[in-house]
Amino acid sequence: MGDSAITTRGLCKDYGSGNGVFDLDLEVARGEIFGFLGPNGAGKSTTLRLLLDLIRPSAGTATVLGFDSVRDSLELRRQVGFLPGELALYPRLTGRAMLAHLAALRGGVDPRVRERLAARLEAVLDRPIRELSTGNRQKLGLIQAFMHEPQLLILDEPIAGLDPLVQASFHELLREVRAAGATVLLSSHTLAEVERVTDRLAILREGRLVVVDSVSNLRSVAVASLEIEFGAPVDPGQFRGLPGVLDVQAAGPLLTVSFEGSADAVLKAAAAHEVRAIHPREDDLEEIFLRYYRSGSA
Repeated sequence: MGDSAITTRGLCKDYGSGNGVFDLDLEVARGEIFGFLGPNGAGKSTTLRLLLDLIRPSAGTATVLGFDSVRDSLELRRQVGFLPGELALYPRLTGRAMLAHLAALRGGVDPRVRERLAARLEAVLDRPIRELSTGNRQKLGLIQAFMHEPQLLILDEPIAGLDPLVQASFHELLREVRAAGATVLLSSHTLAEVERVTDRLAILREGRLVVVDSVSNLRSVAVASLEIEFGAPVDPGQFRGLPGVLDVQAAGPLLTVSFEGSADAVLKAAAAHEVRAIHPREDDLEEIFLRYYRSGSA
């Protein structure tokens, strides 16, 4: 079935008035954790629904695990674990009964896998779902996505409502399923989560791909900054116009110089003054994301 778990070509869903997903060309390799980033309304959930044939495209194609998303949708859904962004569960059932029902719909699931997942995520299984907190309902959603040990997991905002300890357990679970050969497509606007667990990521802006790259490559082109503390205020004009310098901000004796490429010119200019401290800083993923999102540059 090839090396790609997901391939889209010219995938579109046009809701009109500029809303939807447009000309999406995307490849997700087998065995990787792939992050799908964008603010609310960027088209992330629409893309996930197109992959699973929950909605039909206006144009283009999607192939998931070697199956055509429209023609072979029933077969591909057997091999996918899906957590929707808006999870709907039967409120009167207990968590255990709900999971048993979903397992039966799938033709049976190893109950030992289900119980191990519940223990790891500290899920509440024996109370009616209507009595559960948002976080405990989210745990049930994660269990039903993982419990049949799928080849591909498509997860929409998976850590919503989870406390930090459960988030850590979930991230460890992601690493384990990747090590076992599964693929994960993780849609989120929580940038720290994506940075922590993904191999590559895509940024979606107003329904169009802005960039697809690894976190490490994005970091390699990040804007770096030096916060330089001088013995006395220094004229910032001495640093503006230096090779690679993008911005200079002064606050008393503290100068913040943002630049691309080598810091050599900045350090040589600083050495002409009394320097008390230098603190390097690089963009985090949030700053990189915001820069791409504001510019829309590919």
